[in-house]
Amino acid sequence: MKLLALESSAKAASCAVLLDGALAASAWQATGLTHSRTLLPMVEDMLKNSGLTVAEMDVLAVAAGPGSFTGLRIGVSAVKGLAWAAEKPCIPVSTLEAMAWPLAHMEGVVVCAMDARRQQIYNAAFRAGGGELERLRPDRAISLEDAAGDLAELEGPLIVVGDGAQLCYDFFAGRGIACRLAPPHLRMQSAVGVALAARRLWPEGTVDAQSLQPVYLRLSQAERERLARESANT
Repeated sequence: MKLLALESSAKAASCAVLLDGALAASAWQATGLTHSRTLLPMVEDMLKNSGLTVAEMDVLAVAAGPGSFTGLRIGVSAVKGLAWAAEKPCIPVSTLEAMAWPLAHMEGVVVCAMDARRQQIYNAAFRAGGGELERLRPDRAISLEDAAGDLAELEGPLIVVGDGAQLCYDFFAGRGIACRLAPPHLRMQSAVGVALAARRLWPEGTVDAQSLQPVYLRLSQAERERLARESANT
């Protein structure tokens, strides 16, 4: 099975290819340039340098959310366009689950954390061990205070991963909750994790390009402001 995966949910953008379950190629960058400028050229260069094409892929996967509203739209739109043109199925992957898969070989509870601003995080938790994951908490937008109270109840060492890992680690440590940061090279979101998660969803988790949609978990700032204005005028 040949699988192309894209990730653009936060500051970094990346892409990866799995061939029969093994990582064959990947590219990652966090230069501050917009994903609309970097993502597709990165995919093109990676495939060209690897002697591969989109047409050869069996399926295309993407981190569908949660995450940056703009980043998710760019990633999902890129995969929709590539899949539509090549007539390939897609696999939408939880951004949070994808963050956990590169740590599945470790023993403990993987706490996935993305900074959602306003003292909130996008969060899920998985028990890792032996290369497998067991989901312990659903994908959710939750305050740091509530996350600390909830996750402190889980047994086993807490390993924090994601672009909100440092924020989460500092908050937990301030409340006496023992945890540790994931190793730096495994801490940030990457398409490798998306590919590993998608591999386990193939083929039952596929959708067509038209059906592929981002998953935001909460309203955008513009939508929240609109609802606030409407509420104030009633």
